[in-house]
This record gives sequence, structure tokens and C-alpha cells, in this order.
Amino acid sequence: MKESCDAIDLAAYCARIGHDGELGPTLETLRRLQARHVAAIPFENLDILLGRGIDISPRAVDAKLIGARRGGYCFEQNALFKRVLEAIGFQVEGLLARVLWMAPSDAPPRPRTHMALRVVVEGRPWLADVGFGGNAPVAPLAMDVREVQATRHETYRVTPSEEGLLLQARLDGEWAPLYDLSLQPQLPVDYELPNWYTATHPSSHFRHQLSVARTTPEARYALRNARLTVRTPAGEQTRRELGVGELETVLRETFGLPVAEGWRAVLERAVAAERETA
Repeated sequence: MKESCDAIDLAAYCARIGHDGELGPTLETLRRLQARHVAAIPFENLDILLGRGIDISPRAVDAKLIGARRGGYCFEQNALFKRVLEAIGFQVEGLLARVLWMAPSDAPPRPRTHMALRVVVEGRPWLADVGFGGNAPVAPLAMDVREVQATRHETYRVTPSEEGLLLQARLDGEWAPLYDLSLQPQLPVDYELPNWYTATHPSSHFRHQLSVARTTPEARYALRNARLTVRTPAGEQTRRELGVGELETVLRETFGLPVAEGWRAVLERAVAAERETA
């Protein structure tokens, strides 16, 4: 293993995600870590809604996602995963993508506000992404093939685009665009501006709705405000609205988050917002 300039406690990370296997820079290791990461560390934006902002320095990310057993969004999740992979000995580059998920086909271009990773294993490039919420791939995807790629949950395809590569997922029988990925490698400093924009700009949906997601082998769990959606690998899907007390229970028991008293106002707003749109 090589030592990263931003040292990561691999033992603490492995304990956090429940991994006790080998840590060599192999495709099998990458697959196991990616699956365990998205199952153990939830996607969530609570700090944005609490007005705390998002600190993406390595020390802050490790303290939050590992030490405090919290979750985070892409700039936290994939930055952590990148440093873990580098410490193991993988060749990793950070990338930026333009999110297309849930955008109308005629919508103006969005800024590049999503971080993803290119991991080279035995000379072959793989897309690794543990920070795309309820649609994050549970396995690395080959970036040099155009055939569909099945995972335990959705099937994906990676195709050329004007900007680089387009990632799509097969959802409800149709191909849904997730994001358009630029292949220009990014430095850590390149994420400061999109992170600030995503966490603070009035148009960012992360400032206005609670978003929490976790993917286990059994199901994908996703919260949008106070609506919980559960989707199984077989395609079965259920949705239900939650009250504040139920929301606290789900955050604690389903997503594994250490619910704090200070979150109450955010959860009350999430329940009110869900009722307004029902």
C-alpha cells in the first residue's frame, strides 16, 4: 500500500463499512469496497439544511463520515473513497460531471456539480461512484465498453458524449440519463467551487429538500423530504409518507444515522414540505 499525502486510517474505514477482507489493488477489492461503502455510509444533506455548510477537507470528511458515523454527499463520499483507494495502491483520478437526472430534456445546461472517480485496474479504466444517492452504482462500471452492464440493482450503460461519457440507468423499462461525465482529471482544489455552489446557492435542491439514500444488497432506500421509497433488485417498489417521529426512527434504524435533537426543526420542515406537495 502507498501512503497518501492526506493520510487515511484504513482500519477505521474498513471497520466503518464492515470490510475485513484483502486490500490489494484488484478489481475484486474495488467491487467489494464500493458495495460495502454504499451499504454502510448513507448519502445525506442534513448539514446543508442545518446551515452548517460542507467542509470537504480530508480531516473534516473523516471525522464526519467515519468518526461520527454520519453520511454525506458526493464531494465528501467520493473524496473519501478516492483517498482510501489511493492508500491501497489504486491509480485514481477525480472527475466532474453535469447532472442530468430528473432534468427536463429541454432544460438549460446545469453546472458540473457531481464528483465521480476513474480507477485504473490492470490498465483498464473503471467508473467508481459512491456518491450519487439512490442511483449510485453498487459496482464499478467499465468505461471502455458500450454494452449494458448489469449490477445487483440497476443495469447501466456508459456511452460517448460531447463532453466525455454519458451514464444512463435502466429504470422502469427506460434508459434514464444520470450524468454527463467530463474526462478531464480534477485537482482537490477544483471541487471547492462546485461544493460551495451546491451547498449554498439558492437554486440548489439540496438547500430545499431532505435527501437521504442507502443501498444494501436487499434494497435501495431513499428519502425525499418525508417520503420513503424502497426499491428491491427485483423491481418491487413501495412508497410511504412519514411523520416526524417516524422520520427520526427511519433515519436511525434504516439509514444508521445518529439522530440529534438539533435535527428536529429540519425534519418538521421536511414533513410540512411533503404534505404541501401531496
